[in-house]
Amino acid sequence: MPKNVDDEIEVEEEAEEEELGTHVEFDIATYPSDLTLSVIHDMWMDKDITIPSFQRNFVWNIKQSSLLIESFLLGLPVPQVFFYIDSENKNLVIDGQQRIMSVVYFFEGYFGPENMQGRRAVFRLSGLSEGSPYAGKKFSDLTTQEQRKLKGAVLRAVNIKQLAPANQSTSMFHIFERLNTGGTPLKAQEIRNCVFHGALVDSLHEANEDADWRTILGRKPLDRHQRDVEMILRIFAMSERGSEYEKPMKEFLNQQMRNHIKGKSAAKGEKFVERFGEVTAAIVAQLDPKPFHVRGPLNLAAMDSVMAVLIRNSAKIPKDLKTRYAKLVADDDYRKAIFFNTSDPKEVEERLKLAHKHLIS
Repeated sequence: MPKNVDDEIEVEEEAEEEELGTHVEFDIATYPSDLTLSVIHDMWMDKDITIPSFQRNFVWNIKQSSLLIESFLLGLPVPQVFFYIDSENKNLVIDGQQRIMSVVYFFEGYFGPENMQGRRAVFRLSGLSEGSPYAGKKFSDLTTQEQRKLKGAVLRAVNIKQLAPANQSTSMFHIFERLNTGGTPLKAQEIRNCVFHGALVDSLHEANEDADWRTILGRKPLDRHQRDVEMILRIFAMSERGSEYEKPMKEFLNQQMRNHIKGKSAAKGEKFVERFGEVTAAIVAQLDPKPFHVRGPLNLAAMDSVMAVLIRNSAKIPKDLKTRYAKLVADDDYRKAIFFNTSDPKEVEERLKLAHKHLIS
């Protein structure tokens, strides 16, 4: 199926083989828990179970949820759910949101969240076979014995907790990425936004709406899979930690998000957004339209090196930026660093060094 140009930004592809053979290893504890539905409901009410914001909204219809509830009442097997146990011992749902929320809603007696008018539909078991003894019933309509059976029904949870490395809690990204296979799978930045939720997420989205940034991209609509947000994260990571870069790029960006989870990092994100705006304004004022579309589609390596260097030196952006940039992109060594093996640490170091040499020195 051809891509809808209104949905995604066209980017010059970076060589996939640069990422192959590089992997991240974790020491992870995985253990099962057989939780009764009553316990799951109590955990939800006590906020011990959390639906991360990277999860899509509740999407099941009432028939799907009703069939699940009937399965519990009939004693039929139900697929397990996956919890990620975070540093505060909260259970973040990696997989199983629809099942968990169906149980919660049925116990509450109302199906789904409130509508625009603040109303909720009564949850009556719907779409069951005509002979089902539970068809059309609310939880309160069940007999005491049936209610007790449902409350005591078991849903198995697979609990996942990262033990090591203690200072690199990025395993949840990789776990969710591998489990995220149904429907339309989420892309990398969509997963990061909550796996590493914090002030940086808001800062990145604020920067993404910068008018000059949209001009640089040559595209006003926001990318539906947040590729544009990921580009800003990459620029931020290179401006702050470019000298520490190690591949794969995906993990480098994960670590950047992780580093800014805590509130104390909010000021750094806000400062970045301020400098980001200064740099995008200078680029739009001095360079040709879509300056990083070096040989067709947008070149991420040219973008990350130039913008990272300018953000580091936002107080010293030269008045002859256009002339300097033309010399930079004509430099054979720089072109090698933005066209070949672009995620190799040596090439990242080289293009950052050359960008500083031509643009600032």
